Amino acid sequence: MFSLHIDTARTWRGGQNQVLVTVLGMRAAGHRTMLVAHPDGELRRRASEGLELLPLAPRSEMDLSAAWRLSRAIKSLRPDVVHAHDPHAVAMAALALSMSSEGKRAPLVASRRVDFHLKKSALSRWKYNQVDLFVCASEAIRRMLIADGIDERRTLTVHEGIDLARVAAAPETDLHAQLFLPHGSLIVGNVAALVPHKGQKHLIEAAALVVRQVPDARFVIAGEGELRASLEQQIRHLRLEKHVKLAGFRPDVLSLHKAFDIFVMSSVTEGLGTSLLDAMACGKPIVATTAGGIPEVVEDGRTGFLVPPRDHEAMAQAIVRLLQDEALRLRMGEAGRSLASAKFSAERMVKETLAAYGRLARKLRTAGAGQ
Repeated sequence: MFSLHIDTARTWRGGQNQVLVTVLGMRAAGHRTMLVAHPDGELRRRASEGLELLPLAPRSEMDLSAAWRLSRAIKSLRPDVVHAHDPHAVAMAALALSMSSEGKRAPLVASRRVDFHLKKSALSRWKYNQVDLFVCASEAIRRMLIADGIDERRTLTVHEGIDLARVAAAPETDLHAQLFLPHGSLIVGNVAALVPHKGQKHLIEAAALVVRQVPDARFVIAGEGELRASLEQQIRHLRLEKHVKLAGFRPDVLSLHKAFDIFVMSSVTEGLGTSLLDAMACGKPIVATTAGGIPEVVEDGRTGFLVPPRDHEAMAQAIVRLLQDEALRLRMGEAGRSLASAKFSAERMVKETLAAYGRLARKLRTAGAGQ
């Protein structure tokens, strides 16, 4: 199976990590892969060794020049499947396939990792009508696509996966020394872009309540984004400068997870949340909201606690309970590690995705033979 994968993002977030894990996993399983990535993007940089790469990114959603270049590559390479991993990639791939097709074309697969509704514009309707199969990161996303009018026969849930060997090999960083935290203080961590739907403002509100009961607790939020200035202002307003640290973008997120005592995902909306999987694989107990696909990952009362989105009081109560009970932290952390290993490995994700490719190819061949 030869699959061509497209991701247009310049930044590095969970989606780009999933693309890299998928491409590397398929290659390790003996399948040919090629990656189309932003010429100046972090994904291209991290995938620059040992992979077939085409540096290409559209300047807009309807960049005909980029689509033409991609169509030439598709016509020359003749992949079995074209897999678009973000909305701009879907548009570019749909245009390219319409330009390059001469009779039968390669099937178009689209990953869907966010629990946002599809746009209702004519362009959105057109590009998503070209998709043969939507691979959804969670059942919550799949249900949302169906509610938006996508035929359920064109949807499939494949939960995201993580490289468990890479997690095990990552060293633990000394966050206390790096961020000048009090020796022995427990660290509550969050790893996410600083954007509205990740809900860090609610985590900071919860932190203000937590430190009244556990004064030595420290909160570390790793990530960058448009809300940095407003979050900094909120921290100052609540006089939490000593208790809440914005650590910025960190390439060593697995090492951060190993330094945390508790991991919190404060999202208002969330497709699945691969940082949850990383934290669980590192043996950390979870406090997370019930947004999107999170309940498909976190087993409430076993691997962590689930709380309603935007409810900083419930979040604070769950965090305090874990901070004050070391045995509970250890028990939930070990349960999370076992669950991540059993259900959320990269190998399982790659196997299920390859199986979906095979079923789609057979379905299209059968449909073509019947015409």
